[in-house]
Amino acid sequence: MYIHRWSFFILLAALLASCNGDDNAQGELEMYGSGEYNFTSYPPFAQKPVKCFYHIPENSGVSTPVFMAVHGAGRDGRALRNALVNSANQKNFILLVPQFSSEYFPGSNQFNLANIFSNGENPAETSTQPREDWTFQVFDPLFQDFKTRSGSAEARYDIFGHSAGAQLVHRFLQFEPDAGFNRLVTSAAGWYMLPDPEIQFPYGQALSPAADVEPQFYFERTVYVVVGESDTDPDSFNLRHTPEADAQGLNRVDRAQYFHERSSFIADSLSLNFLWQYHEAPETGHNSSAMADFAAGLLY
Repeated sequence: MYIHRWSFFILLAALLASCNGDDNAQGELEMYGSGEYNFTSYPPFAQKPVKCFYHIPENSGVSTPVFMAVHGAGRDGRALRNALVNSANQKNFILLVPQFSSEYFPGSNQFNLANIFSNGENPAETSTQPREDWTFQVFDPLFQDFKTRSGSAEARYDIFGHSAGAQLVHRFLQFEPDAGFNRLVTSAAGWYMLPDPEIQFPYGQALSPAADVEPQFYFERTVYVVVGESDTDPDSFNLRHTPEADAQGLNRVDRAQYFHERSSFIADSLSLNFLWQYHEAPETGHNSSAMADFAAGLLY
């Protein structure tokens, strides 16, 4: 049930006025429309600000769903937010796009691989980073902060990640059984971490804390594995070719299919419900804006 726009404004103003003195908590959001602010309220990342780009449709209210979208290796949150504004207005969802800058989250280890190990390409149990320093740990507190800023009453958020961002969110899925998202979309990852404790991280769970997570916590969540049906170029820029990656297929479509089918097989072998879905975006290549819009169409 939506509230009148002026009631929403009054609630938003009251919530902002009640914030404490830190400047992050006082960052006022536009009542409707687009804006940005720096998030620094997650203590382990206090010196690593995450710039957040948002859009609040005019017809939104406290029960409007929140769609958190994670960019790819280009790390351009503003461009991804701008590309989704029309979709947010038409489908009536609130858009929140965190930006993981190369300055504060350098390289693939701190972004794609989530800083789980000091060197995720060559993991060892002794090099596991403190849990609070894993990059995706910021998602839940960022959402809670956004609720305070916007007046949202939503208990959970939907999350989408494309390409390098898909790497981050599908690891989030497997490592964090209590994560506060509602539905998760992993879009066109270049390669995948399989939910297989027999394959070594980063291509599987072995050596990592994910191997200790009960698999029903991720197989029984609502997950969409999506890819553009034309994302089939084996020589696509930044597409990894190692023996482990190529075992999943030679292009992003083949690898997405393999990830979904292998995950389904593992869940079936454990007699678990498997609630994941696989979808291909028609006539679409490796395009973050098009894939985010496609994901929004699936969700809303």
